[in-house]
Amino acid sequence: MRKWTKKLGHTFSRLLTSKPPFAFSRPRPTPPAPPTHPPPPPPISIPPQPPELLPPFPTSSSAMPHHGSHRRPAHAPGGHVFPRATSTVLPDPSRFFAPPLLAAPLPTNTFFQNFVLKNGDQPEYFHPYSIRSPGGAALDVCYPSRNHSPSFVIQTFVADLTVSDAAGSSQRHRVSAFDDLSVTLDVSPTLRAHLVRGCPYVTVVTTAAGAVDISVSSVHAFIEVAACDAAGTKWRLRMNSGQTFLLYASAPIQLSQASTTQLSAPGFAGAIRVAYLPDASMEPVLDRYSGCFPVSGDAALHRPFCVDYSWRKAGAGGELLMLAHPLHLRLLSDDARVLDDFRYRSIDGDLVGVVGDSWALRADPVSPTWHSTRGVSEDGVAEVVAALRADVAGLANTPITTTSSYFYGKAIARAARLALIAEEVGCPDAIPPVVSFLKATVTPWLDGSFQGNGFFYDAKWGGLVTLQGLKDTGADFGFGIFNDHHYHLGYFLYAIAVLAKLDPRWGRKYMPQAYSMVADFMTLSKNKPGSSSFTRLRMFDLWKLHSWAGGLTEFADGRNQESTSEAVNAYYSAALVGLSYGDAHLVSLGATLTALEALAAQTWWHVRAGEGIYEEDFAGNNRVVGVLWANKRDSALWFAPPEWKECRLGIQLLPVLPISEALFPDVAFVKDLVTWTVPALARDGVGEGWKGFVYALEGIYDKEAALEKTRKLTGHDDGNTLTNLLWWLHSRGSVVAGDDEGGFGRCCWYRQYCH
Repeated sequence: MRKWTKKLGHTFSRLLTSKPPFAFSRPRPTPPAPPTHPPPPPPISIPPQPPELLPPFPTSSSAMPHHGSHRRPAHAPGGHVFPRATSTVLPDPSRFFAPPLLAAPLPTNTFFQNFVLKNGDQPEYFHPYSIRSPGGAALDVCYPSRNHSPSFVIQTFVADLTVSDAAGSSQRHRVSAFDDLSVTLDVSPTLRAHLVRGCPYVTVVTTAAGAVDISVSSVHAFIEVAACDAAGTKWRLRMNSGQTFLLYASAPIQLSQASTTQLSAPGFAGAIRVAYLPDASMEPVLDRYSGCFPVSGDAALHRPFCVDYSWRKAGAGGELLMLAHPLHLRLLSDDARVLDDFRYRSIDGDLVGVVGDSWALRADPVSPTWHSTRGVSEDGVAEVVAALRADVAGLANTPITTTSSYFYGKAIARAARLALIAEEVGCPDAIPPVVSFLKATVTPWLDGSFQGNGFFYDAKWGGLVTLQGLKDTGADFGFGIFNDHHYHLGYFLYAIAVLAKLDPRWGRKYMPQAYSMVADFMTLSKNKPGSSSFTRLRMFDLWKLHSWAGGLTEFADGRNQESTSEAVNAYYSAALVGLSYGDAHLVSLGATLTALEALAAQTWWHVRAGEGIYEEDFAGNNRVVGVLWANKRDSALWFAPPEWKECRLGIQLLPVLPISEALFPDVAFVKDLVTWTVPALARDGVGEGWKGFVYALEGIYDKEAALEKTRKLTGHDDGNTLTNLLWWLHSRGSVVAGDDEGGFGRCCWYRQYCH
């Protein structure tokens, strides 16, 4: 069987390479309705689309690709089609962005967001340093220490080292350039900082025509300031905190101690690089790579399930020394030059040295499928169908009354699930009522006729906002200030994908709106004038490899995200939109971001005792993080205290979908998580909806026990149904020892040619 599967994969590869990159298939006729009892699954997954529908990503960075067999939308892909509106609550970006950058959409959830909000003086974490621009032509550098308890882990900011223009400046800093992996910060008219993520050095260069008087200071006392070479291009700075920093200069620099906490260096022109020295054994490595520094960095998504990093560098030449976090190390290509003994500590786990001007990261592929990978068991079909008929009948009796974009999105996605389950269990007569319900509820949001809310486009930052969010930062959970966009739009896109699949004529009519919603958070175009109406990958962090949800809000702890499963749903739903429209590029992009988001969730949100990423008091007391911040791990949720463990489990699982298998592939961890959660269900007032999510995960390893408990539930989450829970439980297979993927990973039909 394995040889036959491999041979089939090679056949798929030949089919793929024998066609042009975007050779799409013709529209296929609608398949006949499935039988009442679906046949048992074949020994390997049969592709739901021909393999040529998933080519490698094109090398261009267009915002949206060609649309396959459907007609092109009336508006350019990636552009906005919703009405323009002007928000009264969005901040003014011109205060911090250089004028040339204002002509293009701007990032609203990026790793340097604090630098462009309010006074711009809150720190951001660049791994391994936290950086702050406090004003006065200064840049603060901190190698953060951590405080921890059973409830939280937090990095604390202290200005360990400050580099500044001794003359000072009344001007605030400006962002003069940014990209996927770096930001260029003009600290003053004379000093520029190249802040590159994962760089063990912080680089500041002078930009004045002549020499600049430099000040180097600290909140700690300097107890040793020593030149390490005769030329004065390397200095050792030892402090009473026990820390040692190394300072490298591209030209001779003379440091003199003006006070116990301040050094002066008159008349310097060139580049200064400072690096914290965690261990004396690392000094020769820092010396060797100190002359070459990165000034920018790109992350390319040219191939499915791959991210390729490349940095542009300056300085004396040679190779770059960068740092990789634990997920990087898991995905790095085998030929990467990893320095295992060169390590910096981090809240995200040890950061390990990697030498090279480019990296290749490769993830295992994940298939975005409409239905379960195993199929509903024959003995469970009747129970699922009975619940399905009741839930479909209930659609007519329970109209959606909310105007919240989030809760409305959950309601329509909940209904869309019923149609796909009806397909899977062979109940075609249940589909038309769902289609009618979806048309009546989704269309008003797309054609602007919905009363009480709606989507609009604001050009100030370049993105979708809601009617309620135009005047209220708290409306729609902050959607109007670009908070949670992937959560809200992900639910809408799921419903749109299903409706476009079932009614292609409706899908063609509203394709422009669907693609505008996708483009709001999944545009690949670089932020350049005229390239797109939306910023590049609004929510997704191409260095951390997961999304953030914070929007245009200043946070002392940096960006944050609570629900990884809703983030997965967003990219998975976008991939389903691609399947509905025959759009190979969108399927590939959505599947790639889905896979990366799931891996990041397993790395940082799913907590395993003894794994070593988090301190043992926190790791021993938690199995999932509540809210993950750039500088903090919190056991509490935005809406619940740490003791409500069922909410923590549920918010990392909902909505329950076929892709949920990819998010929880480790059966042993799932059992540990459920065991940790179950005692919380005895608390008074636990919601029935949250119990349902606990039972859903229990069903991965004990289906019968989970079914018995699920049948006794008296209510469900507003994005879930009894039908959906029964579908999930009856499509769970037997757990096989050593099968960490639970069968899901092997079902990716284009695994053979993804890399």
